[in-house]
Amino acid sequence: MKNQVFSAIGRRKEAVARVRLVPGDGKFTVNKKPLLEFFKREILQMIIEQPLNLTETLGKYDIYANVRGGGLSGQAGAVRLGIARALIKVDEEYRPPLKTAGLLTRDPRMIERKKYGQPGARKRFQFSKR
Repeated sequence: MKNQVFSAIGRRKEAVARVRLVPGDGKFTVNKKPLLEFFKREILQMIIEQPLNLTETLGKYDIYANVRGGGLSGQAGAVRLGIARALIKVDEEYRPPLKTAGLLTRDPRMIERKKYGQPGARKRFQFSKR
């Protein structure tokens, strides 16, 4: 188990996260920055730590994540999915609790494209009878 690297990819909206789990003391690095520096909002940090809290592995692995695209919320979701998928590679016993919590499901919701002749995807210009 020493020097073993577990990697996985997570996606959400337009964000893609490549996550590596290395046995260690719980160091979080996102895009070569500490977790608290990259994701300043507490709710985003909680989202990312969810799979680790569920499997009681918080502090057992050093996590290195590379995230591109999307906004902060999408990036946090992508990192969470990446961590959950990597944890399954560590130990298959983690699968049932992660699955029941819904952390292994790739969120398919994407932004709907803007249509021509309209100001947005669903919004219409104001109707004028005369």
